[in-house]
Amino acid sequence: MSWEPHTLTTRETVDPGPVAALSALFDDGTPVVGPGDALPPLWHWLALARWPVSSVLGADGHPARGSFLPPVELPRRMFAGGEVAFHAPLAVGSTVRREARVESVTEKPGRSGRLVVVVVTIRLYDEHDRLAVEERQDLIYREAGAVPEEAAPAGPAAALAPAGAPFAREGEGSWRFATDPTLLMRFSAATSNPHRIHYDWPYATCVEGYPGLVVHGPLMTLALAEVLRLEGHGAPVARMRHRNRKPLFCGRPALLRRIDAATLGVFGQDEEPHSTLAIEFGGGAGRA
Repeated sequence: MSWEPHTLTTRETVDPGPVAALSALFDDGTPVVGPGDALPPLWHWLALARWPVSSVLGADGHPARGSFLPPVELPRRMFAGGEVAFHAPLAVGSTVRREARVESVTEKPGRSGRLVVVVVTIRLYDEHDRLAVEERQDLIYREAGAVPEEAAPAGPAAALAPAGAPFAREGEGSWRFATDPTLLMRFSAATSNPHRIHYDWPYATCVEGYPGLVVHGPLMTLALAEVLRLEGHGAPVARMRHRNRKPLFCGRPALLRRIDAATLGVFGQDEEPHSTLAIEFGGGAGRA
C-alpha cells in the first residue's frame, strides 16, 4: 500500500459533553468545567475527541492504518508520551481549527522485539485564529506478547471490584489512584477510544498477551494533571511533557506522587514510575 504523510485540517467544537463526562468520572470535588470556561490542561484530548465510523475499524478496535496513520503491521499500539505547549486558553463550546500531521515513522529494535515509533504533531487554533495549543504525540507499535494456551477467565476479583471515586489523598503530595473496568469503559467512551485492550478482557489477554485490562496512557497523564486542580495550583501552565513508561493494569494499586519539584509520577508497587508528567508554569519552570 502506498502511503504519504499529509496534513489533516478540520474545524471542530470544544464539546462540553465529554468535558462534563470527565468531571463526573474524576468525581474529586474540583469545580465542574462547563460552557464558556477555559479547558484545564490536556482536557482537549476529550473535548476534541474524534469518533471514527464503524466501517474503518480494525481488529484491535482502532481505525485501520494506512490513511492518516502509516500502515504499520505490528499489533500492539501504545500512547508513549509527548509534549504540549499552551499558548492561549480554549473555551468550552468554542470552535477551533485542528491541523494534524505525521512527522516521522522510525523502525528500531526494542527489548521485546521490533517496534515502530510514529510521531504526530497537532496544532489547535482558537476562534480568533490564534495558535492556542501545540502538541507532539509519540505512538509506539510493538509485537504482541505471549498469549495463554487457554482462554483467559473474566479476571481476578480484585481487578473487577468497583473502585469508587478514583482519587483519595494518601498524605502530603500523594494521592491514591484507583481503577476498575467501569472507569476504563467510561474513559474510552469519553475519549472515543475504541482500542479493545481497555475494555475487552479476552482480547487484551488472549490476543495481545497482557495480564489484564490496560489503563489508558492518557488517563494516567490526565490523572497526574488533575493533581494541580486537587491541590489548588492556579498558575497558568505553559508546557507539559508526559511519558508513559510501562503499562498499568486495571485494579492494581497505584499512587500519584511527586518525583521532584516539577515532576509527578504514577507509581505501582515498585519505585519505577508507570507514567511521568513534567510541568512548566507561565514564565518558566515552576513547582508542580
